[in-house]
Amino acid sequence: RQRQRRVTMSVALNELKDYVGWESGGQARAESTVLLHVTHSNLQARMFEIRLDRHMSVGTVKEKLRTHTGTGSVFAHLTLLDENQQVVADLCDDSLMLGYFSPLDGYTLHITDLDPHSLSAGGGLEDVNLVKKYEISEEDYLKREDNFRAWKEAKKREDPSWSFAKEIKERQDAQRKKADPSFVPEPWKEVETSEESYKELAERIKVGDRCEVTLGGKRGEVRYVGKIPAIAAGWWVGVQYDEPVGKNDGSITSKLGRTSRFFECPPNYGGFLRPDKLLVGDYPERDIFDEEEEDE
Repeated sequence: RQRQRRVTMSVALNELKDYVGWESGGQARAESTVLLHVTHSNLQARMFEIRLDRHMSVGTVKEKLRTHTGTGSVFAHLTLLDENQQVVADLCDDSLMLGYFSPLDGYTLHITDLDPHSLSAGGGLEDVNLVKKYEISEEDYLKREDNFRAWKEAKKREDPSWSFAKEIKERQDAQRKKADPSFVPEPWKEVETSEESYKELAERIKVGDRCEVTLGGKRGEVRYVGKIPAIAAGWWVGVQYDEPVGKNDGSITSKLGRTSRFFECPPNYGGFLRPDKLLVGDYPERDIFDEEEEDE
């Protein structure tokens, strides 16, 4: 009986494996279809993948590719390449079936465009420098009622503190308010751009001070006071928390992927805050056992 159970389980696992590993290709896949890459003589990039039926004639394949590439069937010469980009066959006879050339998944159909006046010739579909740009004079631009500059000035007249960032925040807040009527958005605060913002508050804080975050009550020790351009302009305070409630280990990674270290601490014990987000003073490390006794 145990052996029968093992066999049944093995069959079930294989069925599950086949189900999970089955490649649908985003559509129902018949046994007669094949997935091929497509490249073009006038285009540098590999264009796309296409699923074709092996029973299609070469002429039908050319017509199908015409709708994707713009190369007319009369001017398209198809070459079938294997996974190593070696020539398998030239598809010269439009009457032959695609399956006659034994294509496999992962092979490439290369289109050679023989049309001397093709739109893609000479980089016509890839080189944006060949595209004639639309130009408008400053005078004509200002005459348009729906120009961007007029829209921006109108926004500024309605709200002198208007900015794109503020506009986006208000829209996001409106969406959250719609989803959750109890949601209370935080007041808008301009992004600090001054290199000396929060300097006065920062000067009152010293490395080694005990501190408590005003929101949440997290406690720790000040480990860094200074500027961190990787985050934003102005002054910051680096804190090593008493518990693993932080977001880093005392280092910051910029958008360019460069990591700068400001102090050493275990992972998830470090954090960086503006000087107005914490208080310094007599904030000893909490004893979780004392808290449990108080709760009792």
